[in-house]
Amino acid sequence: MRLPRILAALLPLALAACTGSLFASKAAPITTYLLTAGAPGRTSSGAAPSGVASSGMGSSGVAPAEGMSPGGASSGGGPPGGSPTGEIPVDLAILKPRVRAGLDSDRIAVLYPDRRLDYFAAARWSGPLDELVQDLAVQAFHSHAHLRNVSSDSSVFASAYWLEIEVADFQAEYSPAAAVPTVHVHLLARLGSSRGRRILSRFEADARQAAADNRLTAIVDAYERAADMALATIVADASGALGKSTGREPP
Repeated sequence: MRLPRILAALLPLALAACTGSLFASKAAPITTYLLTAGAPGRTSSGAAPSGVASSGMGSSGVAPAEGMSPGGASSGGGPPGGSPTGEIPVDLAILKPRVRAGLDSDRIAVLYPDRRLDYFAAARWSGPLDELVQDLAVQAFHSHAHLRNVSSDSSVFASAYWLEIEVADFQAEYSPAAAVPTVHVHLLARLGSSRGRRILSRFEADARQAAADNRLTAIVDAYERAADMALATIVADASGALGKSTGREPP
């Protein structure tokens, strides 16, 4: 009878001794990265020169998603109807973007020379990529476009125009010729009118930004710069199209 009592007394000690190794997680803590459109104080940080390509396309029948507001700089001379100086009297809704398969998550994507798609370990965006790009687009339009109102599709405001973005590329790309990756952001956009669900115009922006070095913080900075360049192109093109549609050319 004494042996079972001894075993019963030793069992809690044995469990306490092994608890540390049994339940302790060895996984690296996850770092979450937040991107901001047009972050102030941004410098080149020694990064390689970047490039952005833009192309405007004619109207085409495409199912509408939400809209983005066009951009424009302020100028003198008040618009007709008493609008603030330089404002285009338009309400724009930016729809939640469509995202290419493989990029539709909160993971930070990396593409290797053999076309193998992977993700940086223990790192995440602050939200799914569609929500991230939508938020950046709203920020970009608020900062650079002079529209009466810019909102996301969750807004209670009814908007006469909508902008839908499709994310074709949003990844860091390694090449055999470079030790650091280049971030590639490729966006397709459709601008439409809520009246009749018409497509008014289509735009495309393709931006590339080399990272300053091969650290994740530098790569995330390159993501932010490339997204800024691509969205600036979309804002400018959409602003021009909205100005023509309303008879108010952007300044």
